[in-house]
Amino acid sequence: MQKIIFFMLLSISLFALQTSDKLFECTEIFKERKSELLVELERIDEQKQALSALKIATEDLLKKKESALSLKEEEVDAKLSEVRQKEKTIKEMLTKNEAILKELKSTKMSKIAQTFAKMKAGAASSILSDMDKNEAVSILQSLKPKVVGKILSKMDAKKASELTALLSK
Repeated sequence: MQKIIFFMLLSISLFALQTSDKLFECTEIFKERKSELLVELERIDEQKQALSALKIATEDLLKKKESALSLKEEEVDAKLSEVRQKEKTIKEMLTKNEAILKELKSTKMSKIAQTFAKMKAGAASSILSDMDKNEAVSILQSLKPKVVGKILSKMDAKKASELTALLSK
């Protein structure tokens, strides 16, 4: 029986030795893996720092671009405002010029009408007959009906009827 106990103790000792060797091997593997993981962790940390630096640089660049864009937008808005103001001024000037032009045309027609009113009917009808129909009608419209009648009566009948038709429009 002692032999059996001795044999069992020997088996247990061998088993313990084998387990101890295996534990030693596992510990060595874990140490190697730990060092690999530490190297990997360092690499990840470096990448994290590089990414953080890139993020900061990108944000700074974005802020600069936004600032430049804001300045350009302000310049464009200022130019647009200036253009609108000039456009408004030009429209006002155009309106004034049109009013002045109407006044000049009115004055001119008034003087022409006065001239034709003072002329003898025969001379006026001869001049108006040679003129463009629309211009002649414009002059006749500015005269008094009595003077128009005298001028038309001295004109060629065909020309007088054309002018009368245009006067009635």
